[in-house]
Amino acid sequence: MKLGKPAVLFALFWGIAVIFYPGSGWTKTSVNHDSYAALLKTHVQEGVVDYKGLKSNEVKLDRYLDVLATVDSTKLSRNERFAFFINAYNAWTLKLILMGYPGIESIKDMGSIFKSPWEKKFTRIDGKVVSLDHIEHEILRPTFQDPRVHFAINCAAFSCPPLQSEPYRSGMLDDQLNNAAREFINNPERNYLDGNVLYVSRIFKWFGEDFNDDIIGFFMKFARAGFKEKLEKQKGRIKVKYLSYDWSLNGR
Repeated sequence: MKLGKPAVLFALFWGIAVIFYPGSGWTKTSVNHDSYAALLKTHVQEGVVDYKGLKSNEVKLDRYLDVLATVDSTKLSRNERFAFFINAYNAWTLKLILMGYPGIESIKDMGSIFKSPWEKKFTRIDGKVVSLDHIEHEILRPTFQDPRVHFAINCAAFSCPPLQSEPYRSGMLDDQLNNAAREFINNPERNYLDGNVLYVSRIFKWFGEDFNDDIIGFFMKFARAGFKEKLEKQKGRIKVKYLSYDWSLNGR
């Protein structure tokens, strides 16, 4: 792209050394998630990931990750940015598993005695190479302050909220986040009431502050009819206990 004289003078004045043009570098301000959508539709069914099949399509995942690396997230709207980082976290988690597949049984196998897999700096975002922990704890949680994010991002483990079969998109983000939270809350394999004891995922222990330390209130908001009625009957008497976490891979 040829710059006119005013643009050249402006760039020189501000000491800008890089000229951006379509197809080069970190310049995109919108995101096309269609290729990722096709991968999820093909290789993720009811939260179960076909890692063998995805491995055969790894080049397509890599191309999508290349697309993410060209995005300037600061230019995105709030919902576009929120969806972007959720998808980035999930897609890079898939990539991390494929880096070790088929020789691993858990995402934890991708770590070491010195560093957890979430601390590895291998994700390319906003012109930097950062870790999954950075995306989750430095961007998603503090920026958007929405506890529903914990049911949208997936850590490739059996006990994680399921990876959805479609990407998150800005235009339907609120509905998608509500559905993800509702689906997880009402899954009796992940949370259930026994008498006056509410057994819940350890996610609620690890991130209690994100739920304003009001786990029961959060459940009341998203529980469906039958489950909600049981919670209401035990209102004021409910004790919360945390279930163990199964870190085995969420797929085959």
